[in-house]
Amino acid sequence: MSQINILVVDDEKEIAELVEIHLVSDGYKVFKAENAEEGLKILEEEEIHLALLDIMMPGISGLEMCKKIRETKNIPIIMLSAKSSDLDKILGLGTGADDYVTKPFNPLELTARVKSQLRRYTQFNPNNMENNKNEISIKGLTINKDNHKVIIYDEEVKLTPIEFDILYLLASNAGKVFSTDEIFEKVWNEKVYEANNTVMVHIRRLRGKMKDDERVDKIITTVWGVGYKVEK
Repeated sequence: MSQINILVVDDEKEIAELVEIHLVSDGYKVFKAENAEEGLKILEEEEIHLALLDIMMPGISGLEMCKKIRETKNIPIIMLSAKSSDLDKILGLGTGADDYVTKPFNPLELTARVKSQLRRYTQFNPNNMENNKNEISIKGLTINKDNHKVIIYDEEVKLTPIEFDILYLLASNAGKVFSTDEIFEKVWNEKVYEANNTVMVHIRRLRGKMKDDERVDKIITTVWGVGYKVEK
């Protein structure tokens, strides 16, 4: 991936311009939009590799825009919000976002989050992978690291990069229990900060996509008071 394109959608011009300055200085190309409608149009016309979305916008909110993006695209999405409660973070992550940054934010922290998400996205993008098969099959689950494809009981499941990383971590270490802190540090590749809710929300969303709670023989098992594992 030679040129990385980032979409910034925020109705506060000053914030959008501040984010643009720091991202451009790191070598990214930035597309800006003042509302969701404009942002969705850019997504149709340009190859965007990551989106930064403000939650509180007139018209279509950032949460609704995130849902719309997830209908067709797997790109990393980072939500920006002036609200900092756990409920707001859970709502943001529950719509399909990969990360959540609270305003006012340190621009260096934001660019670090962007780099972390892009590393994961480029790592698992099949266009950037060598063509050696790397596949895990456990129970009714088949997960292929090369083409980012997940099959569960003969049905393909579309996962975000974060969801894929969590599932791959657990499946490639079948039988081992990972705490929420361990999952956060290995998947987000960062030191723990309020990891518990973040990981739990992604696990819940992952299980929903896998219809795991409907099955007697679940793929992801909760070890109460300890963490999560995939049985061998």
